[in-house]
Amino acid sequence: MPDLLPDQVETLLRTLGIVAGSLLAGWLLKVAVFGVLAAYVRREPATLLASSVLRHLRQPSAWFFPVLVLSFVLPLTPLQDRALEVARRFVETALLTTFAWGLVKTVDVVQDLVQRHYHINGEDNLRVRKLFTQLQFVKKLTVSLIIFVAIALILMSFATVRKIGTGLLTSAGIASVIVGFAAQRSIGNLLAGFQIAFTQPIRLDDVLVVEGEWGRVEEITFTYVVLRIWDERRLVLPLNYFIEKPFQNWTRTTSQLLGTVFLYTDYTLPVEAVRAELQRVVAAHPLWDQRVCVLQVTDSKERTIELRCLVSAANSSQAFDLRCAVREQLIGFIQQHYPQCLPKTRTLTEPTDQPFTPGIVEE
Repeated sequence: MPDLLPDQVETLLRTLGIVAGSLLAGWLLKVAVFGVLAAYVRREPATLLASSVLRHLRQPSAWFFPVLVLSFVLPLTPLQDRALEVARRFVETALLTTFAWGLVKTVDVVQDLVQRHYHINGEDNLRVRKLFTQLQFVKKLTVSLIIFVAIALILMSFATVRKIGTGLLTSAGIASVIVGFAAQRSIGNLLAGFQIAFTQPIRLDDVLVVEGEWGRVEEITFTYVVLRIWDERRLVLPLNYFIEKPFQNWTRTTSQLLGTVFLYTDYTLPVEAVRAELQRVVAAHPLWDQRVCVLQVTDSKERTIELRCLVSAANSSQAFDLRCAVREQLIGFIQQHYPQCLPKTRTLTEPTDQPFTPGIVEE
């Protein structure tokens, strides 16, 4: 018995030494690789791939490289078979976890490369918004699959879980029916997400009018869409909403838009003078895209006529600002030059020759 104790201490120390040495070697390998990469980025700062790898993969690699080296060196430890099996399972689990983490961060690297090549802030960004909508959905799906497969591999490495999985497969038909019925709405949202990602009734940064609210599509997830309202509120809607209900998409095929301004004036207003003023105002405004500038009398009512001004702009935000500017300047023009033509109510009083005398009317 006294001879066994020094042997156990020696085995433990050798094991700890091998584990610590392998972890240190893996960490030094990571430092060397990313040190070379950092030096390259400093020399070539415009290299997007290297800088993106450095930013996203530095932290996962600090765990992955030491565990990888440890997985190779582990058989050299003087552990008994049972203890070695436990250590091997632990190292395999850590290796799968860190590898999956690195794959998730690699997806971020790919996203950086795509976003660097395409810019969503341009004027005509329809093609880019289509690509970014698909990219966002594919990224979420890819990350979910990576996590799912990693968890499945970790669980299936245990014999007990494999036995449970084999037993569950025999009742998979009944379970699939039950789960499908319980998760009917979730599955419907997932299928709606696929449909939206590839048929694209909406895209990222699209301008929508939904439930009477004007806003831009900020995010599309597996189950819902986030609409950023013009006053910084957020409207969250399920994906099924955009498949089942009508909504307005102002940037479906192009971001160009017509803006409408209505004016109500007296019948005596000279329309041609207002039309000339509209053309002058719009021609001098930087937001007009020189496509449409029209003024028409679109209605006549008991006391007023309705003037409709149509002006065009490159996108909905510029169209709104242009409409406001046209409305303000045309109202000022009418007030200054034709104040008598503002809406008014007329009352005509006719004199009578004989005063009215009340009396009794007989039938």
